Amino acid sequence: MRLTKQVLVRRWALSTLAAAAVFAVLAWSDTRLKCLSGYGTADLQSFSTAAQYRAAFLVWPSRYAVRAGFDWGLDYLLMPLYAAAFLYSGILAREAFALRGSRLARILTTLAAVPIAGALLDGIENALQLSMMLSAPTDQLAWVAFTVSSTKWMAVYVGLRLLAAALL
Repeated sequence: MRLTKQVLVRRWALSTLAAAAVFAVLAWSDTRLKCLSGYGTADLQSFSTAAQYRAAFLVWPSRYAVRAGFDWGLDYLLMPLYAAAFLYSGILAREAFALRGSRLARILTTLAAVPIAGALLDGIENALQLSMMLSAPTDQLAWVAFTVSSTKWMAVYVGLRLLAAALL
C-alpha cells in the first residue's frame, strides 16, 4: 500500500498530537501520584533492586495502587501512538533527506522501526513492574526490568531524533 505525501503528513500530525496529549495527561497523573505517595510510576524505571520496588509499593496503599494502575494503562495507550508518530517521522525524514535507494535511505528506514521495538519493550517493562507489584519483587526481575527500561529509552531517543528531523 502506498501513501501519498499528504496522507503521510496527516497521519504523522494526528499521531504526534495524540501522543503528545496522552503523554501530557500521563505526566500530570504520574506527577500527582508522586506528590501523594512520594513515588510515581516513572520512578520505577530507574529502580534496579527489589528493595527499591518494595519501598515504592509499601507506600502505595490500595488507593494509590489504583492510580498507578491507571498510569500503566494510560502508558499502554501511549505506546502505539508514539510508535506510530516516530515511525511516520522516520518515513518523512527519509523522504526529505535521502535519495531513494541510497544507503542513508536504508538506514533511516531501519531507524524508523526502532521506536516500534521501544514500544514493545515499554509494554514488557510495564508488565514486569506490575507483576512485581502483585507478587514479591526479586533482584533478578528488578534488574531485567531496569535493563528493558534502559533499552526502551534508547529507542525513544532515536524516535525523538526522527521527530526532530521530520519537523525540519
